[in-house]
Amino acid sequence: MNMDKIAKQKNIALVAHDNSKKDLLQWVKDNKELLSRHFLCGTGATATLIAEQTGLPVRAYKSGPLGGDQQIGALISEGMINFLIFFWDPLSSQPHDPDVKALLRIAVLYDIPVAMNRSTADYLLTSPLVDQECQRHIIQYNSFIDEEDSK
Repeated sequence: MNMDKIAKQKNIALVAHDNSKKDLLQWVKDNKELLSRHFLCGTGATATLIAEQTGLPVRAYKSGPLGGDQQIGALISEGMINFLIFFWDPLSSQPHDPDVKALLRIAVLYDIPVAMNRSTADYLLTSPLVDQECQRHIIQYNSFIDEEDSK
């Protein structure tokens, strides 16, 4: 198992499906002071909407269906994102569902906190760990991958 430090100031990705953007925007507004202490990024329209409506700096990547979910996933794998807030719509099929699944898989693989609804996001953001340097525990899958490749 590999230990990796997460700095006191977190890199937080904000992602939301279309039907959940209003909910995420309201959550950000309600937590603007706490979120202003961290670096924020997000996928396309979500990042732009949050920046415009709150005045917080939010780095925008591509729209989710156009590769934004994959960009966020790549940043997670590089240790550039420490926290994922992803308000997804559980009642609608998304054209990019495989990308969403890949994003969530990579977040679990690299041991970053993930919130998929408001109550979980509230718990994560109010945790004492959010404002502290902390460790994440990354399982080394190399031996598993090597074993699978040799089959």
